[in-house]
Amino acid sequence: MVAPGNWEMEKGMPPSRPAHLLHDVPLPAAAVFEAPLTHNLAWMQRFAEGHGAKLAPHGKTTMAPALFRRQLEAGAWGITLATAVQTVTAHAHGVDRVLMANQLVGRPNMTLVADAIEAGLEYYCVVDGVDNVRDLGAFFADRELTLNVLIELGVDGGRCGCRNAAQVDALVAEIARQPALALVGIEGYEGMIAGSDEVAAVRAYGERLVETVRTLQASDVLQREAPIVTASGSKWFDLIAETFDRAELREHYTPVLRPGCYVVHDHKLYAGAMEAIKARDPGLEGELRPALEVFAHVQSLPEPGLAIIALGKRDIGHEPDLPLPLRRYPREAGGTVSVDVSDWRTTHIMDQHAFLEIPEHADIAVGDVLAFGTSHPCLTFDKWRRVLCVDEALAVKEVMTTHF
Repeated sequence: MVAPGNWEMEKGMPPSRPAHLLHDVPLPAAAVFEAPLTHNLAWMQRFAEGHGAKLAPHGKTTMAPALFRRQLEAGAWGITLATAVQTVTAHAHGVDRVLMANQLVGRPNMTLVADAIEAGLEYYCVVDGVDNVRDLGAFFADRELTLNVLIELGVDGGRCGCRNAAQVDALVAEIARQPALALVGIEGYEGMIAGSDEVAAVRAYGERLVETVRTLQASDVLQREAPIVTASGSKWFDLIAETFDRAELREHYTPVLRPGCYVVHDHKLYAGAMEAIKARDPGLEGELRPALEVFAHVQSLPEPGLAIIALGKRDIGHEPDLPLPLRRYPREAGGTVSVDVSDWRTTHIMDQHAFLEIPEHADIAVGDVLAFGTSHPCLTFDKWRRVLCVDEALAVKEVMTTHF
């Protein structure tokens, strides 16, 4: 519990009573609801295991060690991260296995990772270019360390990754010339795929990953007993899981899924993706639930039909969708009741203010609190150094720090 007036302090301070989000916490504030959080952790872990895959959730979503710990305790194989700084931050907070889904570029970044490996971190990164392979090979040879690398497969017009088999062959040959590098698998990211039939394209990309790792295994160039094949963001994880779910992979490879946003889900972007997943698999049991909300005061009611909310770009993500009003907590009710306002609409957002279109005679007052949902939670977590974990009654159970 967190005591009133001490909500920023470490969990474990002796409370006189639990802090309440609406009574004791300066607003705006970001909150994660305990019940859907716990549900999402168990749901995604069960989903991955049901498809014979390991789960390495992408930690860039939250950069919250308290959530990394919960993910690992729920059964995650490791944590995926995007940068060397994120990697060493996670390791400093108890994460012992990191899959960095990016190339490791630049000597200062290599030094950070090498130091972490020497301190016991099991680390994997990806490569897609011969020059980077040579740089890594020379650096880690000087450090007398072995670096685990996965070849990244990309798509035309996409982000990183090899576009064709010739590029893969060139990387395989160069890695073989670098004694400090161990080629351990294949990595990809399907989130950049677009076109008239995205489902078919994602499935085909998953098959390309599988066939590539099989080919490399048959060529005896992979230096891991159960080579890794990994992909999956938060939109198409079901299609990648289905592609990876075959007896041969379960028995002889290590399929790894890497969704990140599932931990708190959202109210629109990934909520829509979840609906599509359910439509593709009507027999799928349960679904992910939104857990992240941002609470803010009504700041001003300057004209009929308009409310200005003390909530801005510094507090909440606004891409691809503006903040989504969910509930109003009337000031006079003391935070004990809420009113649905999901038909209200955010029309504009500035650094510290949001413009809310409301019914002309809406029952609303300055000092009321509104709860807002988000679309794409990554872009809300990075606004906060402290995120509150709350129960259904808005009692603060834990203060979770972020490390962006």
